[in-house]
Amino acid sequence: MQAFEYRVVPAPMRGDKERGLKTGAERFAHALGQLMNQMAQDGWEYWRAETLPAEERQGLTSKTTVFHNLLVFRRALDAEAPEGSAGAAFAAVSAAEKRAKMLSVSAPEGRAPRLGPAEDPEL
Repeated sequence: MQAFEYRVVPAPMRGDKERGLKTGAERFAHALGQLMNQMAQDGWEYWRAETLPAEERQGLTSKTTVFHNLLVFRRALDAEAPEGSAGAAFAAVSAAEKRAKMLSVSAPEGRAPRLGPAEDPEL
């Protein structure tokens, strides 16, 4: 079974101005095409478009539901586990784990040393 990594990005809200593009639809299609080509250069395959609800704060106390247009891209992962094993789908490292590894410092894991109260060496 093939494992995939997914990336979700917001769809463009408006078209980019470009010479020769006169209508809003042409500009929007151009902006969308640029985004899709940029993702394809990084190895991402366009998978689908979604419109999903999200609850956002409006003012100090109220909330409102807004809808976001999102583009979903995917790319195949190299399977680290044998294809027939039960954990093959979970062998791939999630994007959050990759991000945590990139942002972590090279420090030994475990508890930090216990620090005592500050002392003045002159006393």
